[in-house]
Amino acid sequence: MENHINPGYPLHYFSVAPMLDWTDRHCRFFHRLISKQALLYTEMVTTGALLHGDRQRFLQFDPCEHPLALQLGGSDPAGLAACAKMAEDFGYDEVNLNVGCPSDRVQNGSFGACLMAEPELVAECVAAMRQAVSIPVTVKSRIGIDDRDSYEELTGFIGTVAEAGCETFIVHARKAWLKGLSPKQNREVPPLRYDTVYRLKQDFPNLQIVLNGGITTLEQAEEVLGNGVDGVMVGREAYHNPYILADVDRRLYGASAEAVTRAEIIENLLPYIERQRAEGVRLHSITRHILGLFHGEPGARSWRRHLSEQAVKYDADASVVLEALKFTIQ
Repeated sequence: MENHINPGYPLHYFSVAPMLDWTDRHCRFFHRLISKQALLYTEMVTTGALLHGDRQRFLQFDPCEHPLALQLGGSDPAGLAACAKMAEDFGYDEVNLNVGCPSDRVQNGSFGACLMAEPELVAECVAAMRQAVSIPVTVKSRIGIDDRDSYEELTGFIGTVAEAGCETFIVHARKAWLKGLSPKQNREVPPLRYDTVYRLKQDFPNLQIVLNGGITTLEQAEEVLGNGVDGVMVGREAYHNPYILADVDRRLYGASAEAVTRAEIIENLLPYIERQRAEGVRLHSITRHILGLFHGEPGARSWRRHLSEQAVKYDADASVVLEALKFTIQ
């Protein structure tokens, strides 16, 4: 399984995590302007939304977003298989099953992290999805849930699901507390245990093991990759400080081109904004994802303020972004 853009590297070598309410199609288009190589993920989409809702709205994407994976939430093998087939038909490069989200809404639907307690069901889901499609089917999990966080239980889960044909596991190196902690706390309170993920790779050398959780710099990413795992996944940092992606292609993929500048990113984004506005998309739907582009740079606060105040207006257009850009030019 290799990146069709740069075949010398695994598809999952560097990826941006699926983040609910954040990694929509506008966010992904923006991220792709910064890195050509990173694997991008959709927000988690439930099987119910695709089977009974507007699948076009949930699944549409710009061709430039490749390589791109769809993350699904669900626990019914037949439903997941049908949705995986939709993903393949729409042109996604991968379909991923969420077995790591700890939110109450997900638990009430009997999917997400609570599925780690049912490895046989997850294996059944993976088998059904793999039978339905030819694109890779992957699983994103935690290292455990609640008091079921022993290494033996984790390896039992991985082994059972791998037997169903899953070859790639993206592992958030924290366990999830399903009761008593919010999703936000579940990203911060349980301690990170990178050693557990490294050990998984040693014990399952034939699987692709990708580490997720707590990575905020490319130096950290390089260190993690140096410990033998097949890839790293970066989440919130890539959203709040998206320019971290600018050096991914050079540092991690060996690209010779210089990193794109922030001004060039905006220049390349403007035609997209104009196309989307012509289709009735509100400017704020796009600019909410670019607020962090000048993170740590002079004028960053004024950039954020101008976009936050002006882009929400009904008739706001690309000129708002150009006006905001002036605050960052020294």
